[in-house]
Amino acid sequence: MIFSVVVGSRAYGLATTGSDTDRRGVFVAPTAAFWRLDKPPTHRDGPLPEQFSWEVERFCELALDANPTVLECLWSPLVEVITPAGRRLVDLREAFLSRRAHRSFAGYADAQFRRLDPERPKWKQAMHMIRLLLSGLHLVRHGEPLVDVRAHRERLLAIRRGELPWAEVDAWRAALSAELSAAPSVLPESPDRERVEEFLVAVRAEHLPAGLA
Repeated sequence: MIFSVVVGSRAYGLATTGSDTDRRGVFVAPTAAFWRLDKPPTHRDGPLPEQFSWEVERFCELALDANPTVLECLWSPLVEVITPAGRRLVDLREAFLSRRAHRSFAGYADAQFRRLDPERPKWKQAMHMIRLLLSGLHLVRHGEPLVDVRAHRERLLAIRRGELPWAEVDAWRAALSAELSAAPSVLPESPDRERVEEFLVAVRAEHLPAGLA
């Protein structure tokens, strides 16, 4: 493990009594394991409850595609494990950013919206739909996702408790979606794949068998 953070409600500033501690991380498989017919896993669960980690190459692929969950890991304020390689990964986080984030954040939020039943909405899912739009809008405007949403805590938690009418939630969603679609972006057109690849090659070299590095 080179990097592990707490995500979810505790990182978002939305934790309440009984909230889980969700962890996401990045691990490096031994380089020699890729020489075999059976490749190393791209991800793994555990060992702690609510913990999920990606192998470093898979993590980089998802980050380059502007996967919201993966990008937010790189900006989580709650870092539990960080090795020198993990520090280089975090220092590289701007290289993953591109205007693909417009589509990815909006797309993930829209997918959540389509799964919601206005008659019997899942309020926790509705809250995270709004949070994702807030995060994406901040990213395209300021160059980093909005992980800590305590400025919106009371209104977001009111959604989770089902205290806001669905029409109000939907109006907020529509307004944020429109802003995200129209917002001028500070992000580059494409991510810096060359820098990311240099990092990945260096990590693979560090994990070669003794005598081959």
